[in-house]
Amino acid sequence: MALLSVGQKFPSFDKKSVVSVEKGKEFQNLTNDVHQKDGKWMVIYFWPKDFTFVCPTEIIEFDSANGDFKDRDAVLIGASTDSEFVHLGWRTAHEGLNKINHPMLADTSKSLSRELGILTEGEEVCYRATFIVDPQGIIRFVSVNDLSVGRNVKEVIRVLDALQTDELCPCNWQKGEATLS
Repeated sequence: MALLSVGQKFPSFDKKSVVSVEKGKEFQNLTNDVHQKDGKWMVIYFWPKDFTFVCPTEIIEFDSANGDFKDRDAVLIGASTDSEFVHLGWRTAHEGLNKINHPMLADTSKSLSRELGILTEGEEVCYRATFIVDPQGIIRFVSVNDLSVGRNVKEVIRVLDALQTDELCPCNWQKGEATLS
């Protein structure tokens, strides 16, 4: 399937996720209306596999910016095709991951990843894909990295800021600078 892109509707989903390492509070179902019902943006990013090396650096960095996303009325979600039990095991075993404050979505059926067009050939793991989705469920930004290259979370925040101005923003524009309108 082709990569879904800007201007297209983000697919509906209803998936298990890990939201805590606290016994009895580990799991929660998440749906695509997690952001729409409250008129929020959604930033959802995908990584290839749990228990790998680049992935935790990204997850921890996204989580360190979670307050920035919340300040911008955005819900942050991380996802891969690993199960919620593998996510929990990884979060429990990894010192940096056991403190994160955003959900780790389990796309075990690969249905969401397949619909988004972000699965690799063969093994079918997710590319490092990031989507910014507006409150109406429309994709406004897509970035996809190869498996070996981590993302720049500050750039995702910069793009979210620019999108939320609903104005023309020049190259390297930063929040607080003049727009081109």
